[in-house]
Amino acid sequence: MSPQQLPFSRRDFLKTTSAGAAAISAGVWTGGAIAEPTSPLQKLNIACIGTANRAAADIAGVTSENIVALVDVDKNYLERKLTEFPDARTYADYREMLDAEKGKIDAVVIGTTDHHHAPATIRAIRAGLHVYCEKPLTHTVAEARLISEEAKKHGVATQLGTQIHAGDNYRRVVELIQSGAIGDVNEVHVWVGKGWGGGDRPEESQAPPETLAWDLWLGPAPERPFAAGRYHPAQWRRWWDFGQGTLGDMGCHYMDLPFWALGLRHPTSCVAEGPEVHPESCPHGLTVHYEFPARDSQPAVKLTWYDGNQTPKEVAGERVPGSGVMFVGSEGKLFSGYSNYRLFPQEKFADFKAPEQTIPASIGHHAEWIKACKDGSPTTCNFDYSGALTEAVLLGNVAYRVGERLEWDAENLKATNCSQADQYIRKTYREGWEVS
Repeated sequence: MSPQQLPFSRRDFLKTTSAGAAAISAGVWTGGAIAEPTSPLQKLNIACIGTANRAAADIAGVTSENIVALVDVDKNYLERKLTEFPDARTYADYREMLDAEKGKIDAVVIGTTDHHHAPATIRAIRAGLHVYCEKPLTHTVAEARLISEEAKKHGVATQLGTQIHAGDNYRRVVELIQSGAIGDVNEVHVWVGKGWGGGDRPEESQAPPETLAWDLWLGPAPERPFAAGRYHPAQWRRWWDFGQGTLGDMGCHYMDLPFWALGLRHPTSCVAEGPEVHPESCPHGLTVHYEFPARDSQPAVKLTWYDGNQTPKEVAGERVPGSGVMFVGSEGKLFSGYSNYRLFPQEKFADFKAPEQTIPASIGHHAEWIKACKDGSPTTCNFDYSGALTEAVLLGNVAYRVGERLEWDAENLKATNCSQADQYIRKTYREGWEVS
């Protein structure tokens, strides 16, 4: 008998199971009502918001469950994915889907443009749904804080799409740093040789293809004419209205490692260097300097981000590849990419023996979230952790756009020395798409 055919409600069934009761009493979630977990024997009913490109990979990660609804503003993408899930109900507007599917779904997977992350996520959370959302978690700093708070309040299982967090290499690096292999770390460099720089807004005004719901694609963003090849499907990251450039695209992946290893959360200051600010589009290269306070016995940390045409070829005296992270400690240095790490100076660490593994292998980034939805277990990139990470990442673009060093009051989401920053910390929304 399928879950939909049970002679009593899904929630009533869960309340009678010891698995559900144990997960609720375990105290995994705090700060509000607890969303009742699903029995591990049941499959989740999942709605997928976004169906192509990165979203397609996320859907592939949750196909162990029931994909019951698909949402996409591009009819071509939607129909293509429907061939894989012919029984799924389809929508162009996720707001409509969330209303129509009330009581029929347990969770959503969100793989849209950045500017839709918060509007979709906040509506799903407030509907009591578990959420997996692609990075960055939101389009603004203030949205990230709100989403984190709402997820905690509603007690839903959450996970940010920083899939590399589940990799073994990151786990070994975290163990090395936390074991003191290179001593006290007070300096970190993070760089990505990628550039999502833009340019001037297209002057031409074109009719969108009949298969694209352009107004829905714009969603919360200000209206503008469609221009073929300039926004949808792949170039939207270049524009402030829709993305956050290279920092927004890759910052959560690479800054995740020092955040995890060093227990970072909110910076106390931030300043950025780059080309003259363009009102419409993101820079071709950026350098951002963050300062983080001391944590317990760990010293304060200076973290520097570089991207695009400002990507370094040498960091802390070492030749480096196009992307990576360099930890600089009192007893040595550690470089890490996605799949490997190296300790410096090499002669000093020639016979180095790594500490015992203390962080278990991941069951998979998506699988971890699915398990959390069912039994209330924690996820490693939940919206409390990844919300703070996203705040810091996006603050770099705020500092760049105002052109000043920001003295950051994280508790109040305020640059105490620069009121101009407020316009980029928060934003206005088109009617019907508000996030508040």
